[in-house]
Formats: sequence, structure tokens, C-alpha cells
Amino acid sequence: MAHIVVLGAGLGGTLMAYELAPVLGKDDRLSVIGQGSSFHFVPSNPWVAVGWRERDEIEVDLDAVMKKKNIAFITCGAARLHPEENRVALNNGDSVSYDYLVVATGPDLAFDEIPGLGPNDHTQSICHIDHAEKAFAAFEEFVKNPGPIVVGAAQGASCFGPAYEFALILDTELRKRKLRDKVPMIFVTPEPYIGHLGLDGVGDTKGLLESEMRNRHIKWITNARITNVEAGKMRVEEIGEEGVIKKTSELPFSYSMILPAFRGVPALLGIEGLTNPRGFVFAGKDQRNPKFPNIFSVGVCVAIPPMGPTPVPVGVPKTGFMIESMVTATAQNIAALLRGEQPAAEATWNAVCLADFGDGGVAFVAQPQIPPRNLNWSAQGAWVHYAKIAFEKFFLHKIRRGESEPFYERWIMEQLGIHRVKQSPDGKGVPRP
Repeated sequence: MAHIVVLGAGLGGTLMAYELAPVLGKDDRLSVIGQGSSFHFVPSNPWVAVGWRERDEIEVDLDAVMKKKNIAFITCGAARLHPEENRVALNNGDSVSYDYLVVATGPDLAFDEIPGLGPNDHTQSICHIDHAEKAFAAFEEFVKNPGPIVVGAAQGASCFGPAYEFALILDTELRKRKLRDKVPMIFVTPEPYIGHLGLDGVGDTKGLLESEMRNRHIKWITNARITNVEAGKMRVEEIGEEGVIKKTSELPFSYSMILPAFRGVPALLGIEGLTNPRGFVFAGKDQRNPKFPNIFSVGVCVAIPPMGPTPVPVGVPKTGFMIESMVTATAQNIAALLRGEQPAAEATWNAVCLADFGDGGVAFVAQPQIPPRNLNWSAQGAWVHYAKIAFEKFFLHKIRRGESEPFYERWIMEQLGIHRVKQSPDGKGVPRP
């Protein structure tokens, strides 16, 4: 009998539990440790921040779902992981022991690395549903007396899609309110060029996103390093190829949303051999940690090196399908270990992304996510907006029902020739030698 614990109950952790439950033996136990009992569909946060969604539309209470699947659900959160003891200390003073652990924690948001950044200071955020609700309240005040807007991402950020989405959704909403002509907008990003996305671009994301921003009169600063933020004022340095400051700007704003850099959660920081200096978890091709082979990791917490040197630090995003591929490989590998076999499944790390702009959008497929790629495609159109809405409904339906892989999702991926785990010639999901 084995006890498998999933640390984290966001997108990666919830799907991890759903995929593990059916592959465990009848005497095995499965527990999930989360911060509270609510699941939020984070990709909808930009819509929440302009009032296009209410909290209850994108929120799921996981208690009933976990109980139905016979998963023990602990909602007080983790205080510290003790890998040498195979134990997770909880915030309530208790501990949970495990035979296998899957770390699926979300990020710690590093607002403190830039003075004045974040929803407790002078800029808004869409990284969490609470932040998105606060951003909407601030936006409602902003439209009473509109002025300049600054949107973008801080140095070291790895999640750029939502920043582009929010800038263009704001443009759409302001045009609906007949206020766009009163609002100068500028996009600030550490990326070396517009559409880099932490992935060195996908297809023609550079051209597509530059065109969108020109058409919508949104100016931009790339290779940008934010030094500090004050009320209504942001100081930004533009860094040249040699790391020297080319230009310093003081950007006035009446409203600003800046995505922060991510780091690992405090429960994981500083564990030698498990995490890097930023607190992200080292993982091999089988998603196992080299030092602690009974610890797997999936999602945002996984340590992935950047694409290459850039004038300003830029991280690599962990997109939804990439996370799901890690989840599937991990479930197969834990099941193999429980059968006394060696784990052989590898995640494909493909990226399938829909970036909504409110009245259009950009879609891209990167196979694999990290170049060089076998498939490198992007396209734009109003269909992306409607596809994102459909996917939101589909995914929330999936979470509420406790489903890990509905047939229609599997069918769509197969039509695109995209698999969650590397395929053997017989198609059984075992990596080629």
C-alpha cells in the first residue's frame, strides 16, 4: 500500500489528482494539499478584471469532487517540505507523510523585487482571482477620470500571454465605453522583441502582435527593466545588447497592470538538490527529481532554463497543454513504479495557446514548446475569441465533473497530431529508445 500526495490544487495539481486516481491500486491512498478548497480558472482573470466575468463563473469548490473520487483533500496549505523525512509539514501544525510526492504548486509572486509593484502598492495584477477583482474595482474608478495606462511584465517574468491579452482587452473595453481616445497606452516588457513570449516567438507572433498593437495605437518598450513604481509614475530602463542602459523613461499612468516575476513557494525554497536558487524544482525527463526520486513535479514549479541570453532576464512559460503533458507522464510513471516497473513516460511539452483580445485574438501551436520545433504555427482572427470562450466552458465542466481526459479533447489533439507523452511506434505512449 502506497500513499501518494499531490502538493498544490491549481490547474496542475487538480488534474494530477484526477489522472492518478484511476491508476492506483485498491489499497493505495491519494491526498491533495491545497490553499483553500476553491479552484479558479486563471486564464479567465483578464475578463474578470474588466467585468466580463464574475468570480462564481470561474470558481469551482473542489471538496465535493475530491470526496466523490475518494481523494483526501487538505485545505490548510503546506508550511514546509521535508524530503529527507518524506513528510510535508502543514500550516495547521500537522504533517502528512508520503511514499510518492507530486509537487504541483503555483508560483510565489515576486512583487517585492521591485519597489512599489503589485496590488498592495501602485500596480494591478491578474495572477489571482483576488487580484483580478481588485483590478476591476480600480478600473471602474479609472474610467471616471481616464488617463494614461501602462501594461506589461516585469524583468524575470515568464508568463507574457496574459499581459498581451489584458492590454488588448482593455483597448476593446475602452472602445466599447467610447473612452479609448482619452487613454494613451504603452506596453512594457523585458522581452527582446514583441511576441517573443519567453519562447523566442512561435510562428509569426512577432509580426501578428506588433500589427495588433500598432492598429490599436499601443506603443511599447522592449528590453525594459522597471526600477521602481510610485503613485502614478513608473521608472523604466531600456537595456541594450551589451547590458548598458540605452534610455531611461518616467512613464505616467492613471492605471497599470504589471505581471511580476515568479519564484518557488516558501515551502520549497532553499532545499538543496530539490530546487534551484529561485525555488523551482529540478526534474528529469520522467518528471522525477534527481536527488529525491520519489518526488515528481509538474507545472509552474518545474525548473526550465531560459531560451538563451537576453539583455533583460526572461523566463520560459509553462502553458496549459505543456502542464497537462507533464501530468499524464507523471501519472503513468507513478503507476509503473507501483507495479514494480521502471518509469518510461516522457512529457512532450507541446504548447497550444489561445490569446484573447476581446474581439479577436492570436492562437499558436509549438511542437515542442522549446525550439527547434517540428511544428511552429500561429494565426489570428475573431475565431480565437470564441474558441477561448468555448475552452473556458469546456475546461470548467471538466474540473467540476472530475474528468482528466474527455474523449473530445483527446480527439482534437489527435487530429492536430499532438500527444501528451512521447509515442512509441505502436502508439502505446512509451518513449522511443
